[in-house]
Amino acid sequence: AGVDPSAIFIGKSLALMVQLFALELLLVGTAVVLYGVEMSLLGFAEAIVTLLTATVGLACVGTLYGGLAGGARGRETLLPLLLLPVVAPVLIGATRATEAAFGSAGAQVSEGWPWILLLAVFAVIFAVVGAVAFGPLVDE
Repeated sequence: AGVDPSAIFIGKSLALMVQLFALELLLVGTAVVLYGVEMSLLGFAEAIVTLLTATVGLACVGTLYGGLAGGARGRETLLPLLLLPVVAPVLIGATRATEAAFGSAGAQVSEGWPWILLLAVFAVIFAVVGAVAFGPLVDE
């Protein structure tokens, strides 16, 4: 009569999301101040949505693969090797969407929304897969 594994997955993912989002706000805020970035209101909204969707994707994948590597020897080395190829679309999408939100390299704000859609699809897929697969993954 334990706790449902999908609830554990959701709890771990939410905890990781809070930590990642706090770090992202600190880093983005520092970069905006240091580099004097000026954004439109739409660009600011796009940056916030990008941060949120990328954070959900990274947290769900990190929690899922953390459970996968948890029982393995050398998990400290194994986890980054497993995680990096999987989160590459999130990193690329978040970079492109942030570039559009900040208007850097001549990018328009509207160019970031397709990348945000990619981030959202990735986040939903790994949230669903993680909630379903986390139980059998940690039982082994």
